[in-house]
Order: sequence, then C-alpha cells, then structure tokens
Amino acid sequence: MSNSDVKKCPSEPIPEYAFIGRSNVGKSSLINMLLDRKHLAKTSGRPGKTQLINHFKVNDNWYLVDLPGYGYARVSKRDKSTFQKYITNYFEQREQLVCSFVLVDIRHEPQKVDLEFMQWMGENGIPFCIIFTKADKLKPNVIERNVTKYLDTLVEGMWEEAPQHFITSSSNTLGRDELLAFVDDINIQFFKDNKK
Repeated sequence: MSNSDVKKCPSEPIPEYAFIGRSNVGKSSLINMLLDRKHLAKTSGRPGKTQLINHFKVNDNWYLVDLPGYGYARVSKRDKSTFQKYITNYFEQREQLVCSFVLVDIRHEPQKVDLEFMQWMGENGIPFCIIFTKADKLKPNVIERNVTKYLDTLVEGMWEEAPQHFITSSSNTLGRDELLAFVDDINIQFFKDNKK
C-alpha cells in the first residue's frame, strides 16, 4: 500500500518498522536485501525516487515501511515541504510504529541533516536505531573507526548513550540476520504483550 496520508495507512494492529534516511543512502537496496526480493522497493540512479509512504506486509505479522528520503537538493521546495509534512505526521500519529531505522552511509562524516533528524526523533520520543549502509565499500578497520567516530559525535552532541546500531551491506547481505532477529524479538514481545 502506498499513499501520502497517514490516516489511510493500514489499520491492522500489527507492529511496523519505518526505514528513512537521506536520499541515495541505499534504502531501497537494503529493503530488497532484507526481504530477499530484488525489485520490491524501487532502486534508481536518481535519488528521491521514493515519494510516498510505502507499506510492505511481511509474513502476515509486521509491516516494513519505506519512507521518502530527506535532504535531497533536486526535489522542489514545494515537494520537500510536502514530504516533511506527511513524514512528520507519520511519526507523530502512527500508533503501530514500534521502531524506526535511520539509515546513514558509513563512508561519510556525520551530516548535519541526519543529526538534526535524530535529535528531532529523540525530542519526540520516537524509538529508533541507526543502520550504517554500504559497509562493503570500506575495509573492516575503517568501518570500526567511522562507526566509533559517528557514535562519539552523537554522545558528545545530544545523547547520554548512542542508539543501537547495525552495520549492513546490501551487496553481500552483511547485517541481514542481525536486523531480522532484532525485529523478530520485538514482534514476539509485541504479540505477547497484546495477548494480555
């Protein structure tokens, strides 16, 4: 299901997980890798392809939500403000949301737009984890250094402790099992709590 109105999102009381990040961070490739479907989320050489709230139902018991990227310069100002509005509405109103994943390209220094978005999530009490993407592009020691530096930046700037994080690569499935196990653990607890 795809739409731009949070009120029209699926009404089933099952947990959902939102994926969001700057355009060109590898979100569609990561979603396709996680769900083992090559063309489920549309990948493109042109960033900004996702422009709606896209719900994918997984195993009939949870939703993966693909949200539009933020911080892409070539999207018009009018479109950007529209994205912001329904992205904000989604995070503020969506009761089924149990966790969000903020995607960050592991090759880059912490970007202001990402840090500001995470700060907004924290200030609004929206639980999230960080997914570092494109780990196949770097050597293991560089990955470790970049992640440590990134998490240190978060702790110095706004957090008592850094959010949970995952290191992934869509090309070699790095991090897939860990991410899906994390989702499974939350789902088990969710359904256990909602049976009471």
